[in-house]
Amino acid sequence: MNKPDLKAVDSLPVPISDPFDLASLRLSQDFDDTVGVKKLLRTIPTRKPNTQDFVRTHPSEDYRLLARCVDLKDDRELFLVRPEVAHELVGETVVKTLFTAINRQGVLFVWPVSVPALDAKQLEWWRSMREAAELAMHSWVRVKANMDLGAYEIFEAGSLMADPVWPEISFQEILRIAFRDRIIDRIDHPVVKRLRGEV
Repeated sequence: MNKPDLKAVDSLPVPISDPFDLASLRLSQDFDDTVGVKKLLRTIPTRKPNTQDFVRTHPSEDYRLLARCVDLKDDRELFLVRPEVAHELVGETVVKTLFTAINRQGVLFVWPVSVPALDAKQLEWWRSMREAAELAMHSWVRVKANMDLGAYEIFEAGSLMADPVWPEISFQEILRIAFRDRIIDRIDHPVVKRLRGEV
């Protein structure tokens, strides 16, 4: 007669007398680390910070870019323009600094900040927005438009907040996700045709 396999018996789960026992149902504080999944970044918005969000911008120069863009106001869409196509869009592009930003909830986004042309007047809207983005490299800030002031008001967080946890992803990949359907990289691009009145 074979002896019972004690190892197999020992590995069986211990039966719980009450499946709704709170002590056995309660998750530990590090439950996110135990589920064995990794959050994938598949959507990265391109926008200004929400007025109620405290945000930070990445302090590294490797996580920002000075670029030409087309801002379709009616569609509220910003398109990234490849340099070799920019000559086809004279007078249609704007220069923006694209900052990598994150809010307190850990939502990553690209924050476009307008840069005035060398011969253009420095608008207070642009100056104050750039100031906010630069301050956000070292402090949590909130930005809100003030129509009477003609500029953005900047609010710095009153209490000490922990630095953001930046996702381990390159800036190139951030731009690839953020502008995946919004990069003008050829002369026959629909946006180029639209601005020429060809569609």
